[in-house]
Amino acid sequence: MPSFTARSVSRRLTWTGLKKNLDLSHRDKISLIDNTNREISISHQTELLGISRSSFYYKPVVDEYDLLLMRMIDEQYTQTPFYGSRKMAAHLRRKDCPVNRKHVQRLMREMGLEAIYPKPHLSRPGADHPIYPYLLRGLIITQPDQVWAADITYIRLHRGWLYLVAIMDWFSRYVLAWETSITMETGFCLAALEKAFVASAPGIFNTDQGAQFTSSAFTDMLKEKKTNISMDGRGRCMDNIFTERLWRSLKYEEIYIRDYQCVSEGRRGIDYYFNLYNHERPHQSLNYMTPAEVYFQRSGEGGKRTMPTSLSSKTSNFRPQSVT
Repeated sequence: MPSFTARSVSRRLTWTGLKKNLDLSHRDKISLIDNTNREISISHQTELLGISRSSFYYKPVVDEYDLLLMRMIDEQYTQTPFYGSRKMAAHLRRKDCPVNRKHVQRLMREMGLEAIYPKPHLSRPGADHPIYPYLLRGLIITQPDQVWAADITYIRLHRGWLYLVAIMDWFSRYVLAWETSITMETGFCLAALEKAFVASAPGIFNTDQGAQFTSSAFTDMLKEKKTNISMDGRGRCMDNIFTERLWRSLKYEEIYIRDYQCVSEGRRGIDYYFNLYNHERPHQSLNYMTPAEVYFQRSGEGGKRTMPTSLSSKTSNFRPQSVT
């Protein structure tokens, strides 16, 4: 399994057959190029990836009005994720931004956004993908690595956007891995999963039924680790509530404040925030401990993780999670 991250790409000075092995779109290959790398020139990186050097420097024409609408849609969707294209279009018009529903539908599809209310027949995956049940209903989550979940969100930039995938341990809220991409191709999700498996492997892995997560490449990696696959219904963000809360925190505490200007700035800001979130930001639901403190806390015997006694017996805020 080849690695899909820019850092691992820059470390490999000889890539035999890389162009054939990386099943990525042209835009994703461009996103792998690291213009700060002093060991491998941009010319050599583009050659190894099988793309022209000029394509790296090409700047596509961006519709400024679409960018404005997407920024407004992103902010409103974070507040009201139950807004579909009809209500979103009405909201934008009330903000003196003339737009019709079809235009909003196109932008929301491009952003990967969908209203959370259930709709008939929406939970059907692609014809070539098996149907996986939702395994978390009524489950009591009592320890780290019992359940992981992954989700994708849209990250706005000053003149563009990124897609972000994150993998979270539900018990501790610890973000195990994350990756960004300028397209919705599967590669960046595989890279995040590969990173997360360096730490451990879960009993259950929960996602929505997006094409990235139902792809055979993604599910095969989970099966290799003997992980049970759980998938919630499309348009039902409550089935993955902890990652939805993570996105809300990320956007209000970092994205909207920083207003990233470019892809590299966005990636640095996201890296900074998730390290802060994991290791420094106390969580009320964790009795004001950090996710890392809960995830990595171990007993003295054999290094096995245990639920902190103080959290289970001395506070009503932290308790085994019952998923309904």
